[in-house]
Amino acid sequence: MGVIRLTDHSGATHRLDAAEGWRVMEIIRDAGFPIEAECGGSCACATCHIHVAPEWLDRLHGARDDEEERLDTVADPGPTSRLSCQIIWTAALDGLEVSLPGAGAGPVAGRIELEGAVT
Repeated sequence: MGVIRLTDHSGATHRLDAAEGWRVMEIIRDAGFPIEAECGGSCACATCHIHVAPEWLDRLHGARDDEEERLDTVADPGPTSRLSCQIIWTAALDGLEVSLPGAGAGPVAGRIELEGAVT
């Protein structure tokens, strides 16, 4: 087990428990945050769009062409945009920092650490 740090729409940061092999989308959704994930993780929509903290981008595999095509449809794409269904959590990603679109001014802006909070 490890953690993902998620910045929500209000700018508050939450520590989410993360399990090896789970999609980041599943971790966020199962923690009760508003991520639609309409296609269930098949990269057929873009409703699981997140922003990844820039310092974590090099640790992720690159986006495939189909993910890039879906990201072209989101309202607020950025250089750190990814579909959370395409990121599989591993121990190498322990501490991964992501934010929901519209969270503060950027991927980790306005962080308020809520240790142990899974809301």
